[in-house]
Amino acid sequence: MPELITSKDNAWLKGLRRLAQDNNAYRQMGEVWLEGEHLVDAVARKGRSVRTLVCAESFWPQMPSDWTRLGQRQVLLPDVLFTAISGLESPARIGLTLTWSPKAERQCGVSTVVLDRVQDAGNVGSILRTAAAMGVSQVLAMQGTAALWSPKVLRAGMGAHLSLALHEGLHPADLTDLGVPLLVTSSHQGPFLHELLRQGALPTPAAWVLGHEGQGVASELLARADLQVRISQPGGEESLNVAAAAAICLHASATAA
Repeated sequence: MPELITSKDNAWLKGLRRLAQDNNAYRQMGEVWLEGEHLVDAVARKGRSVRTLVCAESFWPQMPSDWTRLGQRQVLLPDVLFTAISGLESPARIGLTLTWSPKAERQCGVSTVVLDRVQDAGNVGSILRTAAAMGVSQVLAMQGTAALWSPKVLRAGMGAHLSLALHEGLHPADLTDLGVPLLVTSSHQGPFLHELLRQGALPTPAAWVLGHEGQGVASELLARADLQVRISQPGGEESLNVAAAAAICLHASATAA
């Protein structure tokens, strides 16, 4: 049976609350909090080693039997305490922690996404989800990008984190020797993406650079780009949401591969 914790002042529970509600706590604590049935199922299917499984009392009797074996440690909480740590409007009643450590080695010659100061957690999570679906191997987040393992990004990513090599806090110099062309989207110059695709001229694998929601890609990264690419917008809008642009570009690369 799991360990039952009933006091809101329990030191471990206080740490878990911080992990669930502070976007940067995982970097100091060395573990990440994944909440909800979908994320728990994704971890179970991937066979990832779980540090702690946390379950609300009301959910334990109905939990899938294979989940009851997850975790080096299993903790049961009264529903009111689980609600107090949850970052969801409707608490999911189950979550888990995984060990986290920063990735040191970047891969060379593989499909890559570079996030340049993308700050909205929903955008970042959506991009990660698309990247995983389109066969991207790694995501490189430049300094100033939303924390990749923050609770909001994890929820938006819907399990994509488990399929990607994620690197954070990088600088332009860290993009040297990736072994693939650096592609940057532009609203006003470069060939159109659909034309490159039709001509069979879209480089693949490649590293797609996706920029800040308001400022776009930084000038230093633009200067490093091997190719600037435009997305056709027949409707005449000034620009696309960065997550939407990412979906278009990454689908094009997957098609060209």
